Amino acid sequence: QVQLVESGGGLVQAGGSLRLSCAASARSFSEYAMGWFRQAPGKEREFVASITSNGGNSLYGSSVKGRFTISRDNVANMVYLQMNSLKPEDTAVYYCVAGFYGVGPSELGDYWGQGTQVTVSS
Repeated sequence: QVQLVESGGGLVQAGGSLRLSCAASARSFSEYAMGWFRQAPGKEREFVASITSNGGNSLYGSSVKGRFTISRDNVANMVYLQMNSLKPEDTAVYYCVAGFYGVGPSELGDYWGQGTQVTVSS
């Protein structure tokens, strides 16, 4: 069982930055791929980013590539999403995801957090 708690969301102006954090309670955290999805009102869930269990590889959705950076700390059991050059269309609830067999655009993982709201004003 893995419990995920996101934090760091909030209101920011377009062009600004936010850093999301995800705290994981799992003895075997370093065995899980981690990632972030988001969902805006009235829209489908969207893959944002993922990172392999050892942090060696990462993957990004096309809409955030070059602006967002995912990272992890396997000692602290944390995952981060650094979001720069934010746009109003980045407004959504952001979810942290853990997947034993991977996390990606078509791999929804095994455990999801409750989500944190990010709102970008124009």
